[in-house]
Amino acid sequence: MRIDLQPWGETMTELVAAARAAEAAGAGVVWAPELHRSAFVTAAALAAGTTGIGVGTGIALAFARSAMLTALAAADLDELAEGRFRLGLGTGVARLNQDWHGVPFERPVERLRDTVAIVRAVLAGGDPITHRGVRSIRMRGWRRPYPPVRDHIPIYLAGVGPAMVALAGEVADGWIAHELCPPATLRGLVLPDRSSFDVVAAACCSVDQDERTARRRAANVVGFYASVRTYAGTFKDFPEVCDKATNAIKNGQAADSLGHLIPDEMVDAFTIAGTPRQCAEKIKTYDGLANAVKLSPPSYGLPPDEVREAQHRLLELVGSLR
Repeated sequence: MRIDLQPWGETMTELVAAARAAEAAGAGVVWAPELHRSAFVTAAALAAGTTGIGVGTGIALAFARSAMLTALAAADLDELAEGRFRLGLGTGVARLNQDWHGVPFERPVERLRDTVAIVRAVLAGGDPITHRGVRSIRMRGWRRPYPPVRDHIPIYLAGVGPAMVALAGEVADGWIAHELCPPATLRGLVLPDRSSFDVVAAACCSVDQDERTARRRAANVVGFYASVRTYAGTFKDFPEVCDKATNAIKNGQAADSLGHLIPDEMVDAFTIAGTPRQCAEKIKTYDGLANAVKLSPPSYGLPPDEVREAQHRLLELVGSLR
């Protein structure tokens, strides 16, 4: 099973250094998320700063850009990475699309299906390029004058519900799980054959010689998502905790500082947190269920020096798993 990493850095320079460390530790892919940074700009920095590790957007928002711009960015990044790029796309939630980016969110499954079709059509070239759907394109007289690095750029879709997972199996090359995706969640999904489809599980991985410290660092990550109604189904066994997190947000608490509301059993259920040996054992539980597990250090609500220490511990763990 491949071990991937979602690196952290307070600066882009530090982020690239973390990617290099991940490459040296034997990680398979470094993934660039999109929340506080642009996924494509981050991926470009990671591609330019590494030599052999895979580089992916994990994930880029599918609807905040035109599908053509997404395709052009993917082609440019694959050239920059010399054929190491993977395009990871996700829908985000309704509020993020509508309120933050001013773009529609209606019929997200069909919209994402159209996005993938348009991206593939643009990457394939040809004239005209047309697609009609929830998202459409109609182009004549345009050709990209630069030779592609390879014929096919892998596309990954992120998703939580069965409809998005099914769409990934239908139109994509891989699927990226939510940041809180324990093995039990994977067992409950119908996923394509992993011999031809890349299943990427994901987990916040908090490593420390003191397991209480490790849990405390990871708790804010769980608390953040517990406060979001979209993920209520994920936490169906902890409804009272979710209510407390939601009320805390309404009362003005920061979304990334709700870890004090999260019991240890909830941290253990949704993250990999503990000593190096405990974390290594938990990572093994994904074997046979996924092709890869994407690990990220805890960062929500933590000061930079503590995130830095957590990432250092995580990189040490990744190196020990080679």
